Amino acid sequence: MASGSFILWLHGLGDSGPANEPIQSLFTSPQFANTRWSFPSAPSQPVTCNYGALMPSWFDIHEIPVTANSPVDESSLLKAVQSVHIMIDKELAAGIDPKNVFLCGFSQGGALTLASVLLYPKTLGGGAVFSGWVPFNSSSIIERITPEAKRTPILWSHGIADGTVLFEAGQAGPPFLQHVGMNCEFKAYPGLAHSLNSQELQHLESWIKSRLQSSS
Repeated sequence: MASGSFILWLHGLGDSGPANEPIQSLFTSPQFANTRWSFPSAPSQPVTCNYGALMPSWFDIHEIPVTANSPVDESSLLKAVQSVHIMIDKELAAGIDPKNVFLCGFSQGGALTLASVLLYPKTLGGGAVFSGWVPFNSSSIIERITPEAKRTPILWSHGIADGTVLFEAGQAGPPFLQHVGMNCEFKAYPGLAHSLNSQELQHLESWIKSRLQSSS
């Protein structure tokens, strides 16, 4: 059996990978001793909802706040998904068990996490979406979701007081996944605005820990 695990963290719009690295210090369980973390930074590109201003962005966003019915930019999303898949492929080539690969992301990174997990051809350990949304809706993309991908567990966490990616955008996630044929654990956090809190990250740690495959 392959040993070790891989956790990929995808940041939100205008943020950077290194700014999120402190998250890994919260994962203190011995099960994470052989975990490789990666906090990539998005490329700088023009963002429509910010009047074309250049900023770190995984794909284009047309409007903020993001609602359950916001327009999606599928072509730029699919390019971003491709770059995430290359990162996963590299870990699998190095001997990591796909079921020990976890994708996590906040906001735009959460939307990208969801799309990357759904469009990856293998079953992964899990995808955790924080304050994210469903960034595609065309049937041609939905048809590309393999039976293997549908077995990847999804954890979805969203603050009820979110004014940037509205709670309704998060709430649209579980029915969408159900329609695709997937299960999702949805956690609502009362009073939480567009940010992460320690409760969410503590739950993420135990959620990943319970899914790690041992190398025995």
